[in-house]
Parts: sequence; C-alpha cells; structure tokens
Amino acid sequence: MNKIGFNVLAWTAAVSDDLFPVIDRLKSIGYDGAEFYLGPQDAAVYRRMGDYTKNVGLETTAVMTLGKDENPVSESVEVRRKALDKIKWAVDRAHDLNARIICGPFHSAHTVFVNRPALDQEYALAGEVLNAAADYAAQANIVFALEALNRFECYLCNTMEQLYKLVKAADHPNVRAMFDTHHSNIEEKKYSTALQTIAPVLAHVHISENDRGTPGDGQVLWDDAFSSLAAINYKGWLTIEAFSRNDPDFANAIGVWREFSDPWDIAENGYRFIREMSLKHGL
Repeated sequence: MNKIGFNVLAWTAAVSDDLFPVIDRLKSIGYDGAEFYLGPQDAAVYRRMGDYTKNVGLETTAVMTLGKDENPVSESVEVRRKALDKIKWAVDRAHDLNARIICGPFHSAHTVFVNRPALDQEYALAGEVLNAAADYAAQANIVFALEALNRFECYLCNTMEQLYKLVKAADHPNVRAMFDTHHSNIEEKKYSTALQTIAPVLAHVHISENDRGTPGDGQVLWDDAFSSLAAINYKGWLTIEAFSRNDPDFANAIGVWREFSDPWDIAENGYRFIREMSLKHGL
C-alpha cells in the first residue's frame, strides 16, 4: 500500500518542538509520515524535528511557496536570483528534516497575477530557475514535486497539461510533479485524464477535500481519484492536506475564514478513508 502522510498545516505553519505531541499522535494513528511547511525558522529547529520524527519512526516530506520578491517568472534577473536562493535554502531545510520531497507551487509566486494568461517565456524562465535549483537538490537526493493551483491562487499552472509543460521546460530528473485533488476538482474535466497526462512525472499526491476538511466528507469524486491513481500504478505518498484557523496568520494568508473540520477529525477519519479507498481500488 502507498505510504500515507499528514500535512501539519492543519495546526500550524511553524516548525517547532511544540509539534512533538502531534507527531506522536500521528504515529499512533498509523501514519507513515508528516509533511512540514518550510518557513523562516532556524536550521536547528528543522534538525530537531528531523531527528524527532526519525526516532519515532515517521518519514518526512516538505512543502514551500514563494512570494512576489522571489518570483521565478519575474522579468527581473535579481528577483529570479532571489527565487533560486530561496529554493536552495529550502533544500537545506528539507535536508535537515530528512525529507526527500519538496512539493508546492514554487514555480511562481503564490497569488501574484499579471492580468493575462501565462506566456511561453515564463515557462522558460521558471524552467531555468528550477533546473539550477534541482542541480543543488540532487546533491541531497531531494526531488521537487511541483504543484498546479486553482485559478484563484495562480496563473502559470492550473492544470496537469500546463504542469507537464513546466516540468518539461525544467528538463531535470529531480523536477517532477504532484497532483492535488482539491485544485484538480476545480480545474480538471476528469481525474482520469488529468492523471494520465501527469503520470510520467508524478512524484507526490495531496488528498484534499473540496472544502479542505475531512477527506470523504465532501464532493470530491474519490472513487474516480483512487481508481485513476491505481490505473497509472502510482506508488508514491498519499498525503492529506487540510486547513484550519489554528494558525491565524497562515489562515489569513490563504483565505481560510472558517473552520472546516477539527484537525484530529481530519487526521483520524482521513487516515481510515485513505486505507479503505486504497484497498477498494487496489492501490
């Protein structure tokens, strides 16, 4: 069975020792790993978390975003240089965590728009930055799993077709893709077609309900999602990404204005749901 992970953004965007009890409980539920947001904490904090998760028997993955001043598709050479530096910094922190995957939409700046569709030149610029960053990541055996977001958060990559184009532009074995059931629920026509498109470079999957609450409680077509993952013989992580207002600054930044589900309801019921659906569809 695929490994099952949980993104601790349901509690906080900050990595700290305060998360140790969360890690312990995730392990007791049965999770194989925890996913952490790569924010501005010191390296020592990430090393402690990496050591702690390893000691309790959990693996780790990581997620990151970029802002307008570190945008890989900027016309400014200096801004693109800052983007490369930030991604390299994230590689170092992921290494501290013992993570082998960095996922997320760090192909461009989150929620930064230019009032027009993406240009081929922007895919080329992002590809150049990601290629250089991937050379650095390869030294730590880290793979980038780039994420397509819905139209309200990103304009460069909304669909798997666009994401595949970007991965090809980066042209590096350590630059691959992820699939998120929440964003794809908005942007794709069919899960099966989307997953067939991205299958050759797929490295990570986020299991996320349409309302960002407990998987299985909403409108996502889960049978289609899991059967399509089985059809492409996907063997990577199935990581729950859900949000709450437990961390107000992070919630405000991503437009979370209400509670969807209690984080432990998401973690416990979501884990059971993934196991049930995986067994049902032979994943």
